[in-house]
Amino acid sequence: MQNKNKPLLLRPSGKDYLWGGSRLNDEFEKNIDLTPLAETWECSTHPDGPSYVVGGAFDGQELAEVLRAHPEYLGERHKGENTLPILIKFIDAKKDLSVQVHPTDAYAQEHENGQLGKTEMWYVLDASKDAKLVYGLKRERTEQQMRDAIAKGTLMKDLQWVPVKKDDLFFIEAGTIHAIGAGALVAEIQENSNLTYRLYDYDRVGKDGKKRELHIDKALDVANLKSSAEPKQPLRVLKYRQGIASELLTRCKYFEVYRMIVNTERRQKVHYRADEIAFRVLLCVNGCGTISYEGGNLPFYKGDCIFVPADSEVLTIHGQAQFLDVRG
Repeated sequence: MQNKNKPLLLRPSGKDYLWGGSRLNDEFEKNIDLTPLAETWECSTHPDGPSYVVGGAFDGQELAEVLRAHPEYLGERHKGENTLPILIKFIDAKKDLSVQVHPTDAYAQEHENGQLGKTEMWYVLDASKDAKLVYGLKRERTEQQMRDAIAKGTLMKDLQWVPVKKDDLFFIEAGTIHAIGAGALVAEIQENSNLTYRLYDYDRVGKDGKKRELHIDKALDVANLKSSAEPKQPLRVLKYRQGIASELLTRCKYFEVYRMIVNTERRQKVHYRADEIAFRVLLCVNGCGTISYEGGNLPFYKGDCIFVPADSEVLTIHGQAQFLDVRG
């Protein structure tokens, strides 16, 4: 019988953007020598922040290199592709992120050398008592009104600020003006893109002593300037079976994301695999345990990210942990 594909434990790249904190090192033991550590790109084939395989036959290789050699790992849905269509990050916002907007695929294709646009989802892992985020505009604005507000420094009055708490989720379609506020620790699932157009950055100065670049023309080209309904938390239904509970968080054309809670007693086991259709990714956001499969054993801890190739071995998960289960 042909051996099925084995899971790959990943090591991320880190980013030291000026708004970051230290929680990804302190609480997730990322051991990345950056201060601040704003983001870790956990599952990525993007050249701006690749992730690397730890252990096994591909030890030390970029995930991008592995997928170029084994495009079948992406699954039948992605036939003919050899890069990951999504990107998964942890984000530690010690300070407010810039107010920004991402382009659609069509705009990025035309104006950014054929790159992908960026639709994304945030799952809030933790949030300080007064943490907020920006989601769209309170009232409809014209392009000129936006330009005037940016020039006068009054843009903040037009933004819709939404309180956030642990376990919230937000779906951010391309074109939505948004910003993660100070005090939020977030897992982000997004298209495989690094296109961000900044509208406003609080006049902050980077390490080079200069204000960070704004992209007002492009941002207003792609931004939805209508008023946004306040995002409501979707109704979520936990489905239980022995040793495991799961709930759908988001389903869109780019990805499907579930929250999966594993809690196995001594003899209980949870089986998990990716079928031939598409790869999956397990992002451990809490707890620890072991994943075993034919010919291998993979201990995992809070913060670990595991790429599960399409047509994978049956994995047996044992432990007490919470995952984001991302399906490509």
